[in-house]
Amino acid sequence: MNLNKVPATIVTGFLGSGKTTLLANLLKQAQGKRIAVIVNEFGELDIDAELIRSCPLDCPEASAAGDGEAGKIYELANGCICCTVEEEFLPVMQQLVARRDELDHILIETSGLALPKPLVQAFNWPEVKAHCTVDAVITVIDGPAVAAGRYAADPQRVQAQRLADDSLNHDPSLRELLDDQIDSADLVLVSKNDLLDGEQRGQVEQLVRERVKPSVKIAHIENGAIDSELIIGLQAASEERIDALHTHHDHHHAHGHHHRHAHDDFDSLSLTLGEVDEQRLRDSLQQLLREQPIYRAKGFAAVNGKPMRQVVQAVGERLDSYFDRLWQADEPRQTKVVLIGQQLDAEALRRRLQTAEL
Repeated sequence: MNLNKVPATIVTGFLGSGKTTLLANLLKQAQGKRIAVIVNEFGELDIDAELIRSCPLDCPEASAAGDGEAGKIYELANGCICCTVEEEFLPVMQQLVARRDELDHILIETSGLALPKPLVQAFNWPEVKAHCTVDAVITVIDGPAVAAGRYAADPQRVQAQRLADDSLNHDPSLRELLDDQIDSADLVLVSKNDLLDGEQRGQVEQLVRERVKPSVKIAHIENGAIDSELIIGLQAASEERIDALHTHHDHHHAHGHHHRHAHDDFDSLSLTLGEVDEQRLRDSLQQLLREQPIYRAKGFAAVNGKPMRQVVQAVGERLDSYFDRLWQADEPRQTKVVLIGQQLDAEALRRRLQTAEL
């Protein structure tokens, strides 16, 4: 038990599994705790960080890193966090170590590509280990996708977002990547519980239980709702055991494989529109998701006649939307959408979405 160290919770899982919703719900339960948030997401417009910033008034004050001493959100959007530990993550941790007397907790949301092990290992660097500890690694998995044997909401579209081995044409399966995330977990959360029946819940739990130690708990959640007391304060000190964990990724390294992240080949297109017709925007996005190689869509919409901002998110062909907060008086009512995919025709996508603009 390290009472003098700042605890950090690492939340990992595939894109669309519910990590951001979970973090937002944890921040709603902050109850005055001073929490720093590190967000690592792929895309020109960091929608995840904006979603976390816009949580209700009981959340701690939040702004982007670099905005001064008030900043509580640190955005790492220039590369998968497990590949840029030394270049990006450690400098941010050094900033937090310098401000440790102002912090009660650190929350880290990794990208859907990230392997937890390299990140947890960074907490053994002397300048970090002396002042911080990993309270727990939380792995969020998409319950219906795992029960169906797909492991992600749309395995074909997540295909390009995982580790690849070029020299031997190695193609690690989504199952291998999921295994590595589950193996590192101190707690596994099965999301979208409302879409599972009893038999499916049992199938998912069996898959997880085959991978983890008996001490690792499994919980089913809906809409990221869980009592923060079940997640915060686990005192797992995960960094102390992480070197002994052998992953699929370690195996590939041990055999001398060269690897890279396939999202190096991705296109990321950020579009800004004015106010839009809600149904036309939805129809346009759904058509693009069906017809174009778009893997992820995220953004905010200024819906005509609505006083609240609408959040729009899509993984594969599944499109979700909800209103999250009122537009501020001094805030421009703009629609901003990020589309992530391969070989995107920017002009064609822009023309299609502009049909929703008023």
